[in-house]
Amino acid sequence: MKAYVFPGQGAQFSGMGLDLYDNSSEAKDLFQQADDILGFKITKTMFEGSAEDLKQTKVTQPAIFLHSVILSKVLGSSFKPDMVAGHSLGEFSALVANGVLSFEDGLKLVSQRAQAMQKACEMKPSTMAAVLGLEDEMVESVCAETEGVVVAANYNCPGQLVISGEYEAVEKACENLKERGARRAMILPVGGAFHSPLMEPARKDLAAAIENTQFSDPSCPVYQNVSTFAVTDKEEIKKNLVFQLTAPVKWTQSVQNMIKDGATEFIEVGPGKVLQGLVKKIDRGMETSSATI
Repeated sequence: MKAYVFPGQGAQFSGMGLDLYDNSSEAKDLFQQADDILGFKITKTMFEGSAEDLKQTKVTQPAIFLHSVILSKVLGSSFKPDMVAGHSLGEFSALVANGVLSFEDGLKLVSQRAQAMQKACEMKPSTMAAVLGLEDEMVESVCAETEGVVVAANYNCPGQLVISGEYEAVEKACENLKERGARRAMILPVGGAFHSPLMEPARKDLAAAIENTQFSDPSCPVYQNVSTFAVTDKEEIKKNLVFQLTAPVKWTQSVQNMIKDGATEFIEVGPGKVLQGLVKKIDRGMETSSATI
């Protein structure tokens, strides 16, 4: 069974999507539509912008979404997922790919999500940190005993977890984690504390936008970051999508459940190869590849 997976923030690169634009009239039309929907030339930033230009959350999120979704559309009839999943932002790409959201609605939601997150980031100095070489339970207990807001935010693969919260609390937790034997605990160059309680204002903004968006029945199950199990009910998909901003990304558990349910091949749709690397660390025997036109 084929599992198609969609990357999240951090996969962007200068020139992303240009090959699709140059080689497919369908891709060109969709990129032009995206410029109109967003009200600014995101294509110019994607194709010509510097790494710094692409790092702004309001650009990064729609850019990765567009690269993934347009690639899935251009694949045409060869794109036949038995199941889909996305890492954080990638969940929106997955939901367009399996027919739950239209291209336009998906892009609008991603843009609103990015702006809401940006606004929440500006309210309080906050950050995230990567922790390598410790059991999940140890990381969770160190976060719980650290003063201030700091939580486990991304369960990427065994021995690789990301924590998120107030700047000082994350710094303190990193020190404590190193004392407990973490191979590394380092602050990441991100704009704020994604997937933590500090995203509550953004969650409320996004919840209103999701409520006003048309959701359809999916063509195949989606394994969502919040629940980690196969979901086919559009109301449940909506609910999980709202909670995703303040809840952890349970990628390890989602991939394990996809394998349990019969996935034999993971195909990454979008920029980079981050998810293929994580899948291999979760199960070395899995076949992984990048979607190409």
